[in-house]
Amino acid sequence: MLRRVRLALGVLLLATIALFVSGGLSPATAADTTITGTLSTPGGEAVVGVLVTATDADGVLTSGTSDDKGVFVVPLPAGGTYLVEVDITTLPEGITLNNAEDASRSLLVLGGEKRLLIGLSEGGESGISEVESGTSERVIQLFLDGILYGLVIALGAVGMNLVFGTTGLTNFSQGELLSLGAFTALAINTAGVNIIIAAPIAIVFAAFVYGWGQNRILWRPLRRRKTGLIAAMIVSIGLAIFLRYTLVLFFGGAPSSYKQFAGQPGIEIGPFNTTPKALILGLLAVIALTATVTWLQRSRIGKATRAVSDNPALASATGIDVERVISVVWIVGAGLAAFAGIYLGLTQNTVWNMGQRILLVLFAAVILGGLGTIYGAIVGAMVVGIFVQLTTLVIPTEMKTVGALFLMILILMVRPQGLLGRKERVG
Repeated sequence: MLRRVRLALGVLLLATIALFVSGGLSPATAADTTITGTLSTPGGEAVVGVLVTATDADGVLTSGTSDDKGVFVVPLPAGGTYLVEVDITTLPEGITLNNAEDASRSLLVLGGEKRLLIGLSEGGESGISEVESGTSERVIQLFLDGILYGLVIALGAVGMNLVFGTTGLTNFSQGELLSLGAFTALAINTAGVNIIIAAPIAIVFAAFVYGWGQNRILWRPLRRRKTGLIAAMIVSIGLAIFLRYTLVLFFGGAPSSYKQFAGQPGIEIGPFNTTPKALILGLLAVIALTATVTWLQRSRIGKATRAVSDNPALASATGIDVERVISVVWIVGAGLAAFAGIYLGLTQNTVWNMGQRILLVLFAAVILGGLGTIYGAIVGAMVVGIFVQLTTLVIPTEMKTVGALFLMILILMVRPQGLLGRKERVG
């Protein structure tokens, strides 16, 4: 058995290294300290040639200009407080800033990459144009954006809840499964494969290597050694940190984008502005979630999964292979997480800590909906996604995640088991 585990570990490491090397990706020793962001119109079209500057306390100025994908990167000498300014004279004709504070703000950068969110509008003269918050068009736009964002969260949260339901593990490395899926697709895409083909290949690879392989090499031996859930949770935190900085080592700290569909013209559907890729990805996410729910309710292995989630010992006594069920759950969870990562990479950018950024939102969705229930994960994800977007009506965009966590606290005070969770006796 030990020999088989070592062999599987060796195959996993060789496959991962070969994948990264084949993508022609140059390694980086550490993440540079930068301010980065993406400038795009409400319809998703890249805004090119906008100058963004950062000035430190000593008056040293650095700058960056948005490229053909709307991405700007401002390199910084070190962490600290910077005055970040957008040169409104470089905005294209008809493009305006939503908020006046985006033109000049004080920003604390602790190190690594600091992502800056700048809202832009179309129409009128170039410069600053305060957008009226609370208008019906704005609310509709944010509501539908929240649905699309909620689908991304649901893909990651369902896998997290399946793993928790069958093993009791609170997996803090779930966010890194999103990152690994996104960067695996990026490596294949960089090697010359169109993202339409690279994405499903990456999802299958992630499902079996990062899902089945991770369980086989790490979690299964820990379960056999009767490792406690608290200890396993600490292991998952360490695994998350290891994977996060491995991505920095191979891909660097700067954001990257896929070669196809990076800057796509937007479309208008009534009062709603979006891009074709966002609608297609949203539809595929709905199909994936529906297929997962149907599999869980109708298939034999799905019913076995629910039995293991209810009572592993009783399920084993009735002849269910618990370890096989857990392996399948890891495969499904990792595949869904990889899809979520590619979804994020196509609609935003792939960056080494993208999984860390979304992890708290995943936990908010899972806890809000109810631990261990797949329907709870989906409902919680949609509530969180919509609420996160709508809170930008009254709070800065950079703080929108705080609103989701605050909502989670409020609901748990009224319903501690979550929206669809079951009451449990404590003590």
